Amino acid sequence: MDLIKTTVVGSYPIPAWLAAMPSTPNLHDAILVVLKTQELAGLDLLADGELSRFNIMHPETNGMIDYFIGPMAGISTHLSREELSTFRTQSGMAFRAQPAGVVRDRIGEGLLNLPAAWQLVKSLTGHPLKFTLTSPYMLAKTLLDQHYHDLPTLANEIAEVLRRQVAEIDATVIQIDEANLTGHPEDASWAYKPINHVLNAVQGQKGLHLCFGNYGGQTIQQGFWRNLLPFLNNLDVDHLILEFARRGLDELEFFCDLRQDIALGVGVIDIKDNEVETVDEVAKSIEKAVKVLGAERVRWVHPDCGFWMLPRSVADKKMESLVRGRDQFLGRI
Repeated sequence: MDLIKTTVVGSYPIPAWLAAMPSTPNLHDAILVVLKTQELAGLDLLADGELSRFNIMHPETNGMIDYFIGPMAGISTHLSREELSTFRTQSGMAFRAQPAGVVRDRIGEGLLNLPAAWQLVKSLTGHPLKFTLTSPYMLAKTLLDQHYHDLPTLANEIAEVLRRQVAEIDATVIQIDEANLTGHPEDASWAYKPINHVLNAVQGQKGLHLCFGNYGGQTIQQGFWRNLLPFLNNLDVDHLILEFARRGLDELEFFCDLRQDIALGVGVIDIKDNEVETVDEVAKSIEKAVKVLGAERVRWVHPDCGFWMLPRSVADKKMESLVRGRDQFLGRI
């Protein structure tokens, strides 16, 4: 049980001063602030708050999708009215007003440069770091495909671009984020393939984060973890980072059938609520997870998803409760 580690999923609230005065020096300082805040909270594995995706020219940009899609070759972000209308007939993307782009030609990496984003962050802390990127499946779902006309093929092409770049990143953990498949288990029979294609290039530990969405503080996808177990068991992954705090821990029992070599991360911090969990609440959630799944399975505890929708003061307190709750469970305090 001493191996239960604490981490965040990825995003952190953008400091108000960075949004108000976006510049390269301010971005550098903001990343330092985010990393130091996590260090002081006592987290075992840090992340850059996804600030390496921050665009100083367009600070409102959604980095989870547009940061990856916009620079790629073969994709245009300029859409006609007809193309917008066509996208709105596609299933599973009702929460988006328009596609992230239109695929007009074969996809290539274009100007996307994930290794440069990693180099921006890796020298700013001596603590273990994770690098996160969005799943090729989810990225493919946000596009209007006028070239391949086949979703698996499109996802595989995106995966190849991501794979080549991930191979050059020496982070302690590389984590792929997927927040759409949870509501579309009908795609699970093939969606693991492009994700595995990226994961197979990872030098360090391989993680996958799955949740049911966090858009404007709202749950986007409807579904059950049990429907995704075949998908999870097909993954070439070391650990999963999953949402449980908001949904409750009743579904934990289904993970008794998870492949034995996959470690589980349990979400014990609700990121859709400003109320800060008490240390006792966090410790009791960990205790229940270990009781159901065993100490050898539960290896990570973390928030359900990214902190980007919360005030910084709330996110900081939640990280402190996460670490202290883990420590209380382990008998350290």
